[in-house]
Amino acid sequence: MVSLAIREKEQRTHDDGVGAAFEPLKSVPVRHWGQMIAAAILVILLAAFIVALAQNKKLDWDVFWQNLTAADVLGGLVVTIELTVVSMAGGILLGVLLAVARLSSNRVLIGLSSAYIWFFRGVPLLVQILVWGNFALLFPRLGIGIPFTDVMFVSVNTNDVLTTFVASCVALGLHEAAYMAEVVRGGILGVDSGQREASAALGMTNAQAMWRIVLPQAMRIILPPTGNQLITLFKSSALVYVIAGQDLMTVVTGIGATTYRVMESLFVGTFWYLVIVSVLMIGQRFLEKRAARGHQR
Repeated sequence: MVSLAIREKEQRTHDDGVGAAFEPLKSVPVRHWGQMIAAAILVILLAAFIVALAQNKKLDWDVFWQNLTAADVLGGLVVTIELTVVSMAGGILLGVLLAVARLSSNRVLIGLSSAYIWFFRGVPLLVQILVWGNFALLFPRLGIGIPFTDVMFVSVNTNDVLTTFVASCVALGLHEAAYMAEVVRGGILGVDSGQREASAALGMTNAQAMWRIVLPQAMRIILPPTGNQLITLFKSSALVYVIAGQDLMTVVTGIGATTYRVMESLFVGTFWYLVIVSVLMIGQRFLEKRAARGHQR
């Protein structure tokens, strides 16, 4: 409509024989009054909630500020980050292997990977953490020996090997691998099949084509959900408090139990979870932009 009006004005100017200078039409943006009113209402409600929270006499904000940077809290935060990094690294590695196995032509590998994904996606993470945290109840000792006999070459106490940290990493890592397998599989399937055909024409084996051609291209598809999985895993690590994992949630719940200031302690944990998640979201956005270079529309 704007271009049509401009052409009509030019035509009239030409027909009148007046060599007036071209005057572009002024476009006025449409004001979305409904959105502006809704945003104003939300801001007012949020401000009212924050003020009511700050002025709540049942909250002792001195306890909050005292524990926000306490040594135990910061130590628990470090443990939570370590749990997330170790578990995510193991989950990604195992997830890639499971995805490749599920896409292979070997029926045994397909069956094993499918059964793994079915089991660890089906059992709640809390149950898995409890099982690994109490694994010594089933097997008091772990060792290497001759199967179906009592002959043991090496034997150690289970609790010495499966500490709370190790048990937490195992539970989180195995659980995350099942989801990462599906993420990686979706990314691989998103790569055009012509890439595999071109790799075969160059004389590459299936394994070489997968690791050198397909997976690097699939990263553009894999990275966004992987960042989301990392954030989810970071928050899910709070569940290890049920086995006294010494993470951030374990520390803040312990502080709340000893000081009887439960809400203030939970707010301390909430603050640090939001800080780390915000950092992870910024990193995720940066990686997505780098991975999408040449593909952005």
